[in-house]
Amino acid sequence: MANTSVRRILRLDLRHHPYKIQVVQAMNENDFAARRRFCQTLLDMFDENEDLVHNLWMSDEAHFHLSGFVNKQNFRYWSDENPQQLHQTPLHSSKVTVWCAMSSLGIIGPYFFENDREQAVTVNAQRYSEMLHSFFIPQLRQHGMNNETLFQQDGATSHTARVSMNVLNNVFPNRVISRNGAISWPPRSPDLTVCDFFLWGYLKSKVFEQRPPTLGELKRRIRLEIELIPQRMLRDAMGCFRNRLQECLNREGHHLTGVIFKQ
Repeated sequence: MANTSVRRILRLDLRHHPYKIQVVQAMNENDFAARRRFCQTLLDMFDENEDLVHNLWMSDEAHFHLSGFVNKQNFRYWSDENPQQLHQTPLHSSKVTVWCAMSSLGIIGPYFFENDREQAVTVNAQRYSEMLHSFFIPQLRQHGMNNETLFQQDGATSHTARVSMNVLNNVFPNRVISRNGAISWPPRSPDLTVCDFFLWGYLKSKVFEQRPPTLGELKRRIRLEIELIPQRMLRDAMGCFRNRLQECLNREGHHLTGVIFKQ
């Protein structure tokens, strides 16, 4: 039977609808408590200073493969009602190409981790700390950082190595959100970082509207699309981050089905 016929039967005859299976990271019981503590800590800070959420830089790395990327649009579950289905997946691949830091003020990046032959390399502590020192911090100072500016990163080994944390703690004393940081970042929480729930998906949807033919073109498009993101969109995304903190508390630290599945 033709695909169009199947879809017609599902939609018109059976009145089923296509619901996305959301890909989220598997968590354990200890993670829920860590997420609750983190969300409460940040919300308390934002209640004391409403502008602080806009003085937070959130960072991450992502894969941009020349051959394409996993298209979540292809994941569907047909039913007559939204099953709110979650597909749990382990941590993402360690192969990294691009790093960015994002706030309401702008985006610092992209920074491509690559060798002299423009081949992607693994992000280790030395490469990461060198990037922070030579790329991120000089650009951050141009954005007008102050003694309340916060910096967030996930718990990757290269991020939390002593050499990396030394760089960050010198620049953000008592203001680093990270494993081993002044504010502990909860593990397995991509749904709480703006790069994961907004930036990477948005960029990939733009960059891969037509598949780039070369790595050079791929990088050019990434740079271009970052430059084209309006500040209003960045500010809205950071506001969404604050909303997600509250939703996570409402969910007792569990996955944000109330945010992931739009009604």
